[in-house]
Amino acid sequence: DAEKKFRGRDTVILGVSPDAPEKQANFKRRHGLNFTLLCDTDHSLAEAYQVWKQKSFLGKKYMGIERTTYLIGKDGRIAKIFQKVKPLGHADQVLAAMGA
Repeated sequence: DAEKKFRGRDTVILGVSPDAPEKQANFKRRHGLNFTLLCDTDHSLAEAYQVWKQKSFLGKKYMGIERTTYLIGKDGRIAKIFQKVKPLGHADQVLAAMGA
């Protein structure tokens, strides 16, 4: 929803999901997402970024992605990590970290 705030800031926004491409395409269409979603069905990217974690819901434990944002600089290095992200207001947090 905050795409306009990032325009002109030389940024690329990517999302990562363990879902299969068809399920991901439906999710993207249903929610009107305006950024690229990467399929990580084998969790290799999530594991490399250490976000594939044990979670629990209603007492049931399962593995899943912990919602996390990595701000990566032009040099390819991680500039900031936002863990356990809540969507509301998060875009403004990222913009602030970018010095915007």
